[in-house]
Amino acid sequence: MDKVCYCDSKKTFKSCCEPFLKGEKEPSSALALMRSRYSAYALKNGRYLYETCSNKLKNSDDIEAIEKQEIQWLGLKVESFSENEVCFMAYYKEDERVYVMKEHSLFIVEDGKIRYHSGTMLDAQIGRNELCPCGSGKKYKRCCS
Repeated sequence: MDKVCYCDSKKTFKSCCEPFLKGEKEPSSALALMRSRYSAYALKNGRYLYETCSNKLKNSDDIEAIEKQEIQWLGLKVESFSENEVCFMAYYKEDERVYVMKEHSLFIVEDGKIRYHSGTMLDAQIGRNELCPCGSGKKYKRCCS
């Protein structure tokens, strides 16, 4: 049985983000690129993240930094998207604590390919009565808070 994609699309990884990460396909939308970049973070694929940034953002030092991260990515929730913007929340675990990151991302077309161009971090919290993003099935206040 194929693994469900890291990006929470409900598709299999093989039919969702894997072809992008392997360089077999190019994402055709900002949403597809953002989802594939989340999967790349989950897999510590710094090369893909570097390659899918706009030329303005590219920093080859980021490749190794991403590959050495000790973060466990737990889930992704897309709040809204348009042709060149995506607002999302990404849940992760670091040092035995669960956190949420909310970002409003902007994408551009460069050399005929969609690229991540910038992101604005927004305030976000995990609600005490929400299910814990760690997947335990417990409320956050009774689990990883």
